[in-house]
Amino acid sequence: MLTEPACKNVRCPEGKPRVRCADSGGLYLEVTEASKRWFWKYRYVGKEKRLSLGAYPSVSLRQARLDRDAARALLHAGADPVAARQDEKRTQRMRLGTTFEAVARTWHAQWKCGRSQRHAEYVLRRLEADVFPEIGTRPITEITAPRMLVVAKKIESRGALDVAKRMLQTSGQIMRYAVAHGLLERNPAADVKPGDALKQRKKRHYARLDAKDLPELLRKIEAYPGTPYTRFAMQLMVLTFVRTSELIEARWSEFDLDAAEWRIPEARMKMDTPHIVPLSRQALHVVECLQELRDRSEYLFPGERDRDSHMSNNTILGALYRMGYKGRMTGHGFRGIASTILHELGWRHDLIEIQLAHEERDEVSAAYNFATYLPERRKMMQAWADHVDGFKAPIPLLVNIVPPERNGF
Repeated sequence: MLTEPACKNVRCPEGKPRVRCADSGGLYLEVTEASKRWFWKYRYVGKEKRLSLGAYPSVSLRQARLDRDAARALLHAGADPVAARQDEKRTQRMRLGTTFEAVARTWHAQWKCGRSQRHAEYVLRRLEADVFPEIGTRPITEITAPRMLVVAKKIESRGALDVAKRMLQTSGQIMRYAVAHGLLERNPAADVKPGDALKQRKKRHYARLDAKDLPELLRKIEAYPGTPYTRFAMQLMVLTFVRTSELIEARWSEFDLDAAEWRIPEARMKMDTPHIVPLSRQALHVVECLQELRDRSEYLFPGERDRDSHMSNNTILGALYRMGYKGRMTGHGFRGIASTILHELGWRHDLIEIQLAHEERDEVSAAYNFATYLPERRKMMQAWADHVDGFKAPIPLLVNIVPPERNGF
């Protein structure tokens, strides 16, 4: 009989196409150079047959034995396990529908649970606009990697590179769903990687200062004569190095000051993944100053003319211009400076990239846990704030000043 370690360690001998490792009761593990798969051998009406029970290690030895026993019970009841499996797949296909659109809509109804309504509606709209008209009526079994690439290339041709990339990724999720529900044997999207098939968007290089110029910039921010909201926005951007849109759209409901965390929902993130920003003592201080200014607005940085909206996207850029940094620094530049200095200070690249929310979406990182390395990131963010405080002479970066005018303008 097999053991779990034996299953894990067995290899196909060089020169042989496969080797079969027997367990008991007709169960065996077929090992090739590329895979390990479970099969159960049995006889039905005098004919030898075999039933596939899945791939190891996804199907463990214990699970394979349980599946063998369940199939053997069917056999003893007079049914052919292989035929029963085929009937089950046919029933599943009838229940779900077999066109790409039918399967995609069933997938979407399950996938959207736990996601923001805005993001879920966006994904469905993109499928309806770009994918369903092209391949929606085709049986999902006929969807091939080249056919999916034709759809992506058509989207790419109108300049929507990000949409084309996400279409391939979403289609891959739908295909995996189909595989899991017995509608497909394998996922054709696995043969197409967006980076291999589509044009790469030219990276934008935002103007930013050298790290050596940061102390002077911090002192100018502290002395900035504009509204306190603008000054606090720049200070919080220094300490958290989030994207400008993520900062100006920040809502009070996203902040847990007891846990010292800012949780940005996926709908507001570039990568459609929720993001945690650990708040240093200095960042908490800025937020507390903003609380002193808070009125009825749900935003940390309300609009100057419309309190029901948020600060303009150009407010921080305009402040940098007025401080003499036109063409030399942007809001995005704070991210580059932070990355450079943190790398110089010896912090791990993966921690910095996760905190910058730079992760790319492929089949492996799609399962990215937004709380990954949170304790380590919390230490890094505090160390960053402490490092920034080292530049405070002759004027501290953060001072406990709340202007007397309550509306902040």
